[in-house]
Amino acid sequence: MTEKIFNIEEIIEIIQKCEYCNMAMVDLDGMPYVIPMNFGYKDNFIFFHSGPNGKKINCLKNNPNICLSFSTDHKLRFQNEGVACSYSMKFNSTLLNGVAEFVENREEKIQALNIIMAHYADREFKYSEPAIKNVVIFKMKIQGGCVRRK
Repeated sequence: MTEKIFNIEEIIEIIQKCEYCNMAMVDLDGMPYVIPMNFGYKDNFIFFHSGPNGKKINCLKNNPNICLSFSTDHKLRFQNEGVACSYSMKFNSTLLNGVAEFVENREEKIQALNIIMAHYADREFKYSEPAIKNVVIFKMKIQGGCVRRK
């Protein structure tokens, strides 16, 4: 059974379990474009980093609206092992819509990189000036979302 929850604590619980999310946007031809992204979460913001060029950056500069999909706790299940159509996947997921905001300030970029890295490593990092200058940081504020528990 699918349960929809509009609760920020439930959303955060799923986000924090995920290693990556899928980011959907609209490309310059008006077509959907989805890519997996590393991320960090803090204080109702999800932070991302990217190189300065490429399709993703062009899409976001043209139209900053994005949709994020997170899913975790995947388990294959079936009602009858011999019947293909009885198989399905059990999982928890959340979908979030928002607007990508680019971060330009040097100190804010460093803070965002630290938030992203804290999601993957239990240590502090130092960043060179060329790295800070050449990385693109953007964030999305969580304003609500939908959780599905199957």
